[in-house]
Amino acid sequence: MIWQTSRFELDLSWPRVMGIVNLTPDSFSDGGQHFAEGDARPALAHAEQLLKQGADVLDLGAESTRPGAQPLPLAQELARLLPVVREATRLGVPISVDTYKPEVMQAVLDLGADIINDVWALRQPGAATVVAAHPSCGVCLMHMHGEPRSMQVQPMAGEVVPQVVDFLRRQATALQTAGVDRRRMVLDPGIGFGKTVVQNFALLAQQDQLLALGYPVLCAWSRKSSLGAVLGAQGEPVAPPDRSAASVAAALLAVERGARLLRVHDVQATVEAIKVWRACAAAS
Repeated sequence: MIWQTSRFELDLSWPRVMGIVNLTPDSFSDGGQHFAEGDARPALAHAEQLLKQGADVLDLGAESTRPGAQPLPLAQELARLLPVVREATRLGVPISVDTYKPEVMQAVLDLGADIINDVWALRQPGAATVVAAHPSCGVCLMHMHGEPRSMQVQPMAGEVVPQVVDFLRRQATALQTAGVDRRRMVLDPGIGFGKTVVQNFALLAQQDQLLALGYPVLCAWSRKSSLGAVLGAQGEPVAPPDRSAASVAAALLAVERGARLLRVHDVQATVEAIKVWRACAAAS
C-alpha cells in the first residue's frame, strides 16, 4: 500500500511514525516546549531530533486543537508556520501540516509541503478545492464531533463506530468525486475529538470496520486524555507527560489492528516498539 504525497510515495507495507512538531504555546502536551514566537530554530531543532529518533514523517501544526482551544487568526498561523515549513521541506522526509484553513493549505503547499492533515476533514469552505487542485499532495481526513472549543462539553451520542465510519466514507468519496486519487488519502478516526473514553476505545477495538473502507488508517493516541483516564486512580487522571508508556501500548494495539501511520510525541519509544513487533511478525 502506497500513500502518495507531493514529493514522496510512502510505502505503508509496515507502520510509519509521524513525529509531532507543535509550533504552539498552548498544545495540551508539549505546548511552548519547541516554540518561540518569530524564531523557527527551536521547532527545527526538535524536528531534526525526531528524525534522528526514527520519524518517517513530520507533522507541523501552529494552532492547538485541544479541547477548549480558541481559533488562531490566519495571519498568526501563517507567521508561525511558513518559516518552519520553508526549512523543514529540506530535511528529506514528507512534511505534513496540521491545518483546516484553505489559505494556510495553499501557502504551505506552495512551499513544498507534502501532506495536509485536517481535523475538519476538508469541511471548511474552500479547503477541498485547494487539495483537489494540487496534483499529488497527500491528505489525512479526520473525524471530529463538534469543534475544539466545545467538543468535549457535548461529546457524541450513540454508537460511535458506525457514525465515524460513515462520515469518513462520505468525505473520502466526495474527495474522489472532486478528482483526488484515493492513493492520496488516509483516514483518522479522531481519537479524543468529541468522544467519550468508552467511545475512543471502541474505535480502537473495532478498527477493522474503518479499515474495511480500503484506505490506510492513521491513529493518534499519543498522550490523549482517555489514556490518562484509564491510568488514573480514584478519578484523578494522569498528566500528559506521564502517559508515554500507555501511548506506546495504544500505538501497538492500533498497529496490531491494521493501522499503518502513528502520529506520536514519543518517537523513539514508538519506533523501538514497532521494531519488536516487526521481529515477532517476521518470526511467525
